[in-house]
Amino acid sequence: TACEMNMHACTGIDNIAEAITLLELNNWDLVAAINGVIPQENGILQSNFSSEASQANVFGPPSQSEAADAAAGGTVPPLSSSSSSSSPPSSSTSAFCPVSPTSRHIVERQPRMLNFRVEYRQRSVELVLEEGSTVGEIKNILETELGVPVSKMQLKGWKSGDVSDTTVLRSLHLPKNNSLYVLTPDIAPTASTSKNSALQESLNQNFLLVISHREAQRDYSLNFPGSRTIQEVKRNISDLTNIPVRHQQWEGWPASASDDSMTLAVSGISYPCHHLSVCRRLSPANAQEPTEECADVHMISDSEGDDFEDASEFGVDDSEMFGMGSSSCRKSPMMPENSENEADALLHFTAEFSSRYGETHPMFFIGSLEAASQEAFYGKARDRKLLAIYLHNDESVLSNVFCSQMMCADSIVSYLSQNFITWAWDVTKEANKARLLTMCTRHFGSVVTQTIRTYKTDQFPLLLIVMGKRTSNEVLNVIQGNTTVDELMMRLMGAMEIFTAQQQEDIKDEDEREAREMVKREQDEAYRLSLEADRKKREAQEREEAEQVRLEQMRKEQEEEKEAIRLSLEQALPPEPDEESGEQISKLRIRTPSGEFLERRFLGSCKLQVLFDFVASKGYPFDEFKLLTTFPRRNITQLDPGSTLLEAKLFPQETLFLEAKE
Repeated sequence: TACEMNMHACTGIDNIAEAITLLELNNWDLVAAINGVIPQENGILQSNFSSEASQANVFGPPSQSEAADAAAGGTVPPLSSSSSSSSPPSSSTSAFCPVSPTSRHIVERQPRMLNFRVEYRQRSVELVLEEGSTVGEIKNILETELGVPVSKMQLKGWKSGDVSDTTVLRSLHLPKNNSLYVLTPDIAPTASTSKNSALQESLNQNFLLVISHREAQRDYSLNFPGSRTIQEVKRNISDLTNIPVRHQQWEGWPASASDDSMTLAVSGISYPCHHLSVCRRLSPANAQEPTEECADVHMISDSEGDDFEDASEFGVDDSEMFGMGSSSCRKSPMMPENSENEADALLHFTAEFSSRYGETHPMFFIGSLEAASQEAFYGKARDRKLLAIYLHNDESVLSNVFCSQMMCADSIVSYLSQNFITWAWDVTKEANKARLLTMCTRHFGSVVTQTIRTYKTDQFPLLLIVMGKRTSNEVLNVIQGNTTVDELMMRLMGAMEIFTAQQQEDIKDEDEREAREMVKREQDEAYRLSLEADRKKREAQEREEAEQVRLEQMRKEQEEEKEAIRLSLEQALPPEPDEESGEQISKLRIRTPSGEFLERRFLGSCKLQVLFDFVASKGYPFDEFKLLTTFPRRNITQLDPGSTLLEAKLFPQETLFLEAKE
């Protein structure tokens, strides 16, 4: 479209997929998309929203003079990030006009709106917010909608992991449509929400999708959390199979999976494993043979705005999509330019390599050059391997022959797989080449970087054989593209001989070092066990002493308590009456367990409780001893303490004895 053409003219981006992604991320706002690629310090980019200009540029590329002026850099004014009251043009009926250096003026744009579908138990809430909003604002709206306090709410489903409430949505680089879910572990589900607990559990479960790519006859076993949407699964498969989402034809999705925005948890797929198959949907437009001069192709965004036809399906290369066609159509690049993640770039490289040259090829390491070096050089000596760095350049005439005849030869593939970690990079684009040189300088030093820089385009592809050493890594060999299978195999085997000799020395040193460390570990372990035994013995002794002190202290406290009670009872006793008092006197004689006798006079009207207190004051508490008569045998302590001695028939005199309670 004209918007894509202008995007290319202003930024110089050749990769159509990258340009489309940037436009979609900015809601097809050309000003915002260019602003993200070429940020300026001052000034504003002019955009014309007039209907005449839009209609004139929808289906036509910009003029050569306009594209040249825009790409030159000096004529592209700086960009504006201010908002606008004007409505942006729709993606299907209008497009931005190219920048005119003679008619600059400020045009403000409306903020990009984001759609959110939030699931909570059996409820689903649809939200629309500006990308300048924060995560906390979403939670505040959900608090009103769901009745769940923000403090007990966990908002999950972010692709970048958990985010804070102050995070601005713009910084997360979200697509237009998003699916989230709310967890409330502190809020127990009621009886009416028993299904909700199952849904929450399935959102946290991992589903294994076994996806069969029918055309390539290859299966992918991928793990996805239940919170992922069907659309996200399809985008992942697009990266692996190079089939755009809109061209994917699926089999195996259940009938309930009617909407791509649904999460896997509610889609109805089988747990823990579900089988699917995918292939490329045939299009009648593909039956036409490309003409010598590629026709203009007008690409209209679909409802989601992120999946487009591949330009190669129409016989149109990237540059022609932006109105800069050449006489011949080129393949899609082996690696996207300025990829943020090296692993993603290598996934793209592997998929494109397989598409061009077949599935029989070396297993390329998916990850950074640093990770590949760690895998090859820094394990145990017996497990170490050589590192083979394959550098591809599409502008070299040797690339196709080297890849198809050398890199895909069964003998080479087998030898590399057994003895090498193979890492690849595409240096066709200058930005990717500069990034490679930076990585090589960091890991191998400036000499290797300078060596790569000296090779000309027609000497590519290159295969660098790198061996890890104790102090620094060493490049053993640089194999150029103008070689044969036999010569390539001989040079690989020569590098392996050098590596094997070094590896044997490393294994010997490592074994000796491990033997010394084993003896030292055994000595250290014996010493540790001895210390541990001494420590346990000392702790046991300390515990025993502490227990004795504690028991002694308790005994003393109990004795002191008993003595205090005894003295209190003794002081509370009424005075012993005189025999001459003229009142009824009861004389009691009490035999103790030790054989001694206690004698005392009591008034006949005295309560039994006074007798009990008297006995307790002599060291025989009521709860430990019972007081008995001799004949007939009676247990006085079972009588009512409020009754008198006369009522208890302990008058005028009686002999009693004390007996310990059982």
